[in-house]
Amino acid sequence: MRTILHSDLNNFYASVECVYDPSLREIPMAVCGNPDERHGIVLAKNNPAKAAGVRTGEAIWQAREKCANLKVVPPDFSKYLRFARMMREIYAEYTDYIEPFGLDEAWLDVTGHPMSGPDIADELRRRAREELGLTLSVGVSYNKIFAKLGSDMKKPDATTIITPENFRQKIWPLPASDLLYVGPATRRKLASRNIHTIGGIAACPVGVLASTLGKCGEMLWRFANGMECSPVRALGESAMIKSVGNSATTPRDLTCEQDVQSLLTVLSESVAERLRSHGLCGSVVELSVRDCDLGHFTRRKKIARPTALAAEILPCAMALFRESYRWDRPIRSMGISLSAIQPLHGDEQISMFPDRERTRQYELEGTVEEIRRRFGHHAILRASLISDGIGRVNPRDDHVIFPAGWKGGTEGSR
Repeated sequence: MRTILHSDLNNFYASVECVYDPSLREIPMAVCGNPDERHGIVLAKNNPAKAAGVRTGEAIWQAREKCANLKVVPPDFSKYLRFARMMREIYAEYTDYIEPFGLDEAWLDVTGHPMSGPDIADELRRRAREELGLTLSVGVSYNKIFAKLGSDMKKPDATTIITPENFRQKIWPLPASDLLYVGPATRRKLASRNIHTIGGIAACPVGVLASTLGKCGEMLWRFANGMECSPVRALGESAMIKSVGNSATTPRDLTCEQDVQSLLTVLSESVAERLRSHGLCGSVVELSVRDCDLGHFTRRKKIARPTALAAEILPCAMALFRESYRWDRPIRSMGISLSAIQPLHGDEQISMFPDRERTRQYELEGTVEEIRRRFGHHAILRASLISDGIGRVNPRDDHVIFPAGWKGGTEGSR
């Protein structure tokens, strides 16, 4: 039987800030984005702020309604990357099988190690405290899903052991939303079947779950019944990329189609550039839209030929937008991603009549990319983007999405 650990650095961003400024440990403090750029949300908080009711993901004004004396600290990702690397160097002393899940979390497969899983977990917690000044929660189990549930069950600085003998008592009473990949929409669908706990998922006939949730239903049923068996990837082993995308929150609300066209132009160029940099293309375009009241939807469409061209991504995204949005409210943020990923020069059907115009478009976009690489992104812009300021929006760092949720991200809600 395997021995899998899931390690989670508690309140990671906030804890790192407290290492640099220990006076922050005793007052309510939160690491927050920049309100001027409309990223003013709580990314992480320390224990005094948590005790006051501050939650990860809420707006700064909401947090201050609960805690008037909340100290707000801007994020410094160079610090967080440094501490994440140091923690992973510690992990590497125990196993080569380390699979990061964002900066602050990782799975470790320590099967066959001379020390037991719980002993390794306790030693990791001790070393995090003594060497880095951070606290760590570790779940120990025989699969990745239960190990992650274990690390979430006791915080801060705790080891939780979940075995084939005790998982029904420990795991099944938990809310269904605690299970990995059960988001708000899935939780609502489960509730419509009167399923509110992980035990309810386990007890439900798998066919009923499949009819309600599709393939995801069978996957969740296996998770809830302790049948998850995916491997922990070796350190440095890459997963097959499933999609590449970008999103951006604009400094002002978008109020007309011209605004939308400007932002989608920026996003299409960024996504196309990143696809080409990975030597990839995609054939399914997905558009995401969030309005000023935080209502959100996504739409996707398969295109005729796999592409890594902004000139082909943009028209598809605009068509999806026109088909789906009625301008009930201004728009706050948008995103574009491409999936059904394949190598850029893969097995596409070769035409008897070469598409010279498409070849020229790849050359043109490649030239623009090279100018930006050498002289900066804003060295060359479309004329339509210069006057409205949206052309100078910096899209969020590229997200590259891997199978089964293997992707980076910010610190999760606690």
